[in-house]
Amino acid sequence: MQITTPDPKMARGLLIFVCLALLVSAIGAHDALTWFLEVVWVFIGLPLIIRHWKNFPLSKLLCFALVAHALVLMYGGHYTYAETPLGLWAKETFELSRNHYDRLGHFMQGFVPAILVRELLLRTSPLQRGKWLAVLTTCACLAFSAFFEMIEWWSALLWGGAADAFLATQGDVWDTQWDMFLCLCGAIISLSIMPHWHDRQLGLK
Repeated sequence: MQITTPDPKMARGLLIFVCLALLVSAIGAHDALTWFLEVVWVFIGLPLIIRHWKNFPLSKLLCFALVAHALVLMYGGHYTYAETPLGLWAKETFELSRNHYDRLGHFMQGFVPAILVRELLLRTSPLQRGKWLAVLTTCACLAFSAFFEMIEWWSALLWGGAADAFLATQGDVWDTQWDMFLCLCGAIISLSIMPHWHDRQLGLK
């Protein structure tokens, strides 16, 4: 498998960009706990990518997708999802009932991990391209979404009202269901429009 990966200069540039964006998002964050809970995946993922890059570099497509996802998390973490200026602008402009930035976050929670899971399965398992790869990738994204909802539940139990900004339910009793549904939509759309491009990056075309 001939993987199209970022060249060393681009890879270093992406790493520096993400680290700087993370630092900027931390400065003046609305709530330190919420910021940490939102960006903790960057703290987990970045060292893993760096540690294994020599033997397992990621495709260029996946790298840029992960950077985009990280930016969504950092922006939401800095302001809290219910108070993001972009979401408030959309709420006012389109006369929405709430700040929907968290919906974007959960859509990305399916869209980007679908590419990640697909790449990992194709490169480390006997699975080949086809319907079962798509089904298992979608299931993995939904499983992670459900796990994330449990993290929100545990956060509420542990920190009580201090976790309200992280939960970002904004009074919506169906927020959990919306979160998982949008993750599902993100995964399905990703697996509908990205595989051909992804396959070329993986040397499968």
